[in-house]
Amino acid sequence: MPHTKSAKKRMRQSQERARRNSQIKNRVKTAIKGLLALFEEGKLEEARAKLPEVISIIDSARAKGVWHKNKVARIKSKLMKKFNQIQPANKN
Repeated sequence: MPHTKSAKKRMRQSQERARRNSQIKNRVKTAIKGLLALFEEGKLEEARAKLPEVISIIDSARAKGVWHKNKVARIKSKLMKKFNQIQPANKN
């Protein structure tokens, strides 16, 4: 337990940041799961419409400092790779 006034403030700040970060992470993970579900179901048009929204949510997590830029790049790359894999399958 903190003793000094500044240590108490730091504890409050870290708890608030942790709460905010977990909300952002949950929002991003939920969006990604929804997009992956569309990929699995083969709903290409819905996935095409939702993909920019999901990427925007991921980018906002990066802008807020919740995720590292390399993690964001890796996740976006994986999503685009999966999207491009299902795209030709539906054309045939």
